[in-house]
Formats: sequence, structure tokens, C-alpha cells
Amino acid sequence: MSLLLVGLSHRSAPVSLLERASLAADTQAKLLQDTLAAEPAAEAAVLATCNRIELYADVDKFHAGVAELSTLLAQHSGVGLDELTPYLYVHYEDRAVHHLFSVACGLDSMVVGEGQILGQIKDALALGQELHTAGRLLNDLFQQALRVGKRAHSETGIDRAGQSLVTFGLEQLADGPDTAAWAKGKRALVIGAGSMSSLAAATLARTGVAEIVVANRTRARADRLVEILNQPGGTGVRAHAVEMGEVTGELTRADIVVSCTGATGLVLTADAVAGAIGLDHVPDPASGPIPAQSTGGPVRLALLDLAMPRDIDAGAGRLDGVRLVDIESLAEASADAPMAADVDQVRTIVADEVAAFGAAQRAAHITPTVVALRTMAAGVVADEIARLDGRLPDLDEKQRAEITQTVRRVVDKLLHAPTVRVKQLASEPGGAGYADALRELFDLDPQTVAAVSRADLNDPNRGRS
Repeated sequence: MSLLLVGLSHRSAPVSLLERASLAADTQAKLLQDTLAAEPAAEAAVLATCNRIELYADVDKFHAGVAELSTLLAQHSGVGLDELTPYLYVHYEDRAVHHLFSVACGLDSMVVGEGQILGQIKDALALGQELHTAGRLLNDLFQQALRVGKRAHSETGIDRAGQSLVTFGLEQLADGPDTAAWAKGKRALVIGAGSMSSLAAATLARTGVAEIVVANRTRARADRLVEILNQPGGTGVRAHAVEMGEVTGELTRADIVVSCTGATGLVLTADAVAGAIGLDHVPDPASGPIPAQSTGGPVRLALLDLAMPRDIDAGAGRLDGVRLVDIESLAEASADAPMAADVDQVRTIVADEVAAFGAAQRAAHITPTVVALRTMAAGVVADEIARLDGRLPDLDEKQRAEITQTVRRVVDKLLHAPTVRVKQLASEPGGAGYADALRELFDLDPQTVAAVSRADLNDPNRGRS
């Protein structure tokens, strides 16, 4: 295994840089294709969320791989390499596995313990499979990461250590954990109908808002989300969809706005927000933010921006009577969030799973060699039985079968202990050389070993989520 990870996240880079470096879906696909075309990489997968961009690859050269992956990230993100490099982190082999497993468990999330990252990891794997850039290593890695994340959430109380980004954002808007009392009877506008916006709409419905309006560039997706919200036996919230062109008008009637779209520009300008609440001007940015609670008046409009790059103009947060919470302010608030004791238990799970994954990968590395050895042994048996037939042509079928079975048993017994032991040794750290030793000792054809590896890799049932 020569797994390399190069990335940046809210822990290594300022939100303003992450915002500029965000990757659209088509850019992610191009990044994967270009990574695979690069000389050091045999496989590639990209995990791109609102607060992280990570490029995973199976490389044959570490230093060349780091340089190539860093350059590709810079080229596709649009941020110059010199500016990007100080914020990049690099993990290799077991450290890269440890990082992804920690991410899958929510340990590296802005809000510790949130579970939305599992869906994003699943999407990253699906994209790699669709483009055929994820091979044996990355299929195994991402599949195992999903299992580790699910195990952490089912066996521990990591969910109590944090909430989803939506819930945490609403608590920041409500200035406390009692979001139900704060949201009761309010009218909410949700802009976007993707996974995060859908989660926001569902959370708002459970919280107790009276009405939800959904706006999305593709009206059919907005209608589908509204249909789900209006299902019989649900929360009882009233929901309907509008066109994106109607957002400005809906803004005048909204109490809460949650926006998370894939737009590259602003969805809500400060002027639009100011006009919606009846203000005729926007304060000078040089004056700095004016917290709504310090103005002496109530919060007339609460804005939650979960997009990266941002959907809502930061200047809206300087308006009297407006409270704006965005990814940057969530990062600052979550830095002081208390850590639950369950986090230690999850860290133990991650450490155990990393060790198990490494052992499994090292053992899998020697399996084609063992299969090739047994294939060679079966060939030797077949040749000797054929030679025996020439020397003793009068053997009846029963005698021939008994001799054949005896020879096979002898060969199997001779090979059993060495092959079991070599698998055990290969699964230990530093055990990669045992496959080479086995090939040398038994003069195995490297092409035969490679053929076994290709057959396993091309198995259509392998690595599918």
C-alpha cells in the first residue's frame, strides 16, 4: 500500500481560502482524471465538502506524488500553488488511513460527531467508481471508512458530542440550545434543494416552524423536497416551492433563511437583505460587524449560510436587526464546543480499525503470490500424473485416482504451513517483502502473479457500495 493524501480543511486553512478553493462537481471529475493521468498515481479519489478538499491516490513515489498532487489541487482550485502550499497537509500510508477513518467518524468535522460526512464519503467513492479512478486500494479504503464511521455512531455516544452542522447553526441563530421555542410559529425560507438544504428543511420542520418555502434553480427538486415535507403523518409544517426569481419577495415575509446552493456567486446580497427588512442603506464594511443583539432591537431576520463559497453577502451581518451565521462563524463557535467522553472511545475504534486495515492490505498483497504458488504446484502434480500414465499405462481408474489424491495431499501438506505462516508474517508491519521472497524461492513467474491480481481487481462484485 502506497496511499498518499494531500488536502486542506477548516483545521489547516482559513475559511476565506477554502471558499476560493472549493471544487464544483465537474471540476472534481476533471481533477480525478488528471490525477490518474499523472505518472505517480495509479488510483485517485477526491473528498470535497464545504470545509475540506482532500485528494487520495495510490502512488509509486512519495515525493513526486506529493509534488504532483499539490500542483493538481492548485490548478483545479484556482488558488496559486505558492499560496496554497502553506495550508496543505500530507498523510502517507497508515497515517492517511487514520485520517480518513477519523473524518468518517466525525472526529475531524467542524462540529464533532456530525454524521453528514458519511454521505459525502459515499459520494466520493461513487464518483471514483463511476470514473474508474478508484481501484482495489481506494475501494477497500473508502468502503472500510464507511463501515468504521457507522460503527462509531452505533457503538458509542459520539452523536452526543456534537450535532449536524444545521442543528449547530440553528443553535447559534437562536443564541442557545432551545431552538424549538425560538423557531415556533416562524416562517422559514430554504434556498437550495440538495442534501444539506434538505437536511435543513427537515430539521426546521422538526424544530417547529409554521411554514417552509423552498426555492431552487431546478424547480422539480424543490417540488420533490416539498412533497416529502408535506407527507401525511409528518411534522404538520406547511411547505410549498417557489422559483428562484421569487426569492426577493419571499425574503420580505421570512423570519429564518437557510441557504446552501452550488452557486459560484452570491445568492443574497446585503442590499437585497436590507430592502427586505425595510432599510435603505448598508453600513460601511469598515465599521465592522454589528451584532443584532447589541442594537437594542429584536432580530428581525435570521440567516444561516451553509454554502462554500458563501451564498449570503457577509455585509448582511452588519444590518441592524439581522443575525448572520455562516461557515466561518460556525468554525469559530465550534472551537470552544465541549468534547464528550465518547470521543476517546471513538479514537480507540479508529486506532484498532487502522491496524486491522493495514494488516488486511498487507495480507492481500501476498495473496496473489500464494495463489500463483499453489497454481504452480497443481501444475507440477498434473505433469507428474501424466508422466506416470505413460510409465504405467495399465493402471485402472481407481488406482490412478488414489495415486493422484495421494500426491495432491503430500503437496498440500508441504505447502500448508509455509503459506499460512507467510500470510501471518506479511500482515505484520514491514511484511511486504515476504511476497518478493516467496517469488524468488519458488521462481514464480511475475506475470502469473500479476494475472491473479488483475483477475481480483476486475471482479465486478468487488468494492461496490
